[in-house]
Amino acid sequence: MNVEKIVNQMHLEGLDGILLIKPENIAYIAGFKPSSFSIMLIHDGALLFTSKLDINEALEKSSIPVEEYQSLKYIKKKIQETLTGKLGVENSMNLQIYKKLCNGFKIELSEIIEKFRVNKSKTEIKNIEGAIKIAENSFKNLNLADNENKTAAELEYNMRAKGSIRPAFETIIASGVRSSLPHASTTSKKMEQPIVIDWGATYHNYCSDITRTILNTEKQEEIFNIVLEAQKAAINTLKPGIKASYIDKVARDVIEEYGYLDCFLHSTGHGVGLEIHENPSLSVKYEGKLEKGMVVTVEPGIYLEEKFGVRLEDIVLIRNKGKVLTNLSKKIKFNDY
Repeated sequence: MNVEKIVNQMHLEGLDGILLIKPENIAYIAGFKPSSFSIMLIHDGALLFTSKLDINEALEKSSIPVEEYQSLKYIKKKIQETLTGKLGVENSMNLQIYKKLCNGFKIELSEIIEKFRVNKSKTEIKNIEGAIKIAENSFKNLNLADNENKTAAELEYNMRAKGSIRPAFETIIASGVRSSLPHASTTSKKMEQPIVIDWGATYHNYCSDITRTILNTEKQEEIFNIVLEAQKAAINTLKPGIKASYIDKVARDVIEEYGYLDCFLHSTGHGVGLEIHENPSLSVKYEGKLEKGMVVTVEPGIYLEEKFGVRLEDIVLIRNKGKVLTNLSKKIKFNDY
């Protein structure tokens, strides 16, 4: 990320500097994601303080100057020597660090970095596409084991073998009745049908997030077709200037037509990038508008309590309209395995 753009925006918002602790925000600017405690100070430029655990990798990968972290007292002294006006801090800064570091300064909560992160650059899009490719190829090589845990372990092994340092989140494999739980934890339960698989890889710190449901009966296919119709309607509505909440309404309206509105238990989607859940949220509560360069998931689902559930999730880049970045077949039958 061009630090000058951040400094310009910072000054427009009346800030003399910003302190960053969130690893994803640091990674956005430095191209290096710390694994241990680190702090970045942005004033006229950017400076990263990172611990001994990360210092060698930071010196190798960071696009901005790096110093070894000594203490909060040392950083506070640096701030006192540098800043004369307001200091921006992240919403995620904990109280203990705030008290030690920020007392004595004019403080303002700032989401400048998060606002920049919403619109993805060409490099960021390529990284997300890389994470998608790893996840999709890993799924194509998946053999369904006799229980959920073993299947999740193989999928995560495949992703690691294909270049993902870690899964983007805890892989969800929910089969049979458990597929009716949107965020079910994977268990050692024997595999049944249908099977909801929600997984993602990482590539250069960027995430992918995909869901497929493996179907086995006509009723499951019937519900899947409704979910697919809702997803298509939402994707076809994506374009700059549309309220994110309206996309949620479009998907929800389709599912309501078939009488399953009460069985759609979550929002229609979310932004994805350095974090698996970012703005914008395709939900009724999010009033922001969509913009070019946003990357979102579109993931409607229907969950029939004590029976089964179906979810379908793809990643979409917003240009003049929505461009689907995922390439896996949407309808997958148990017989395919």
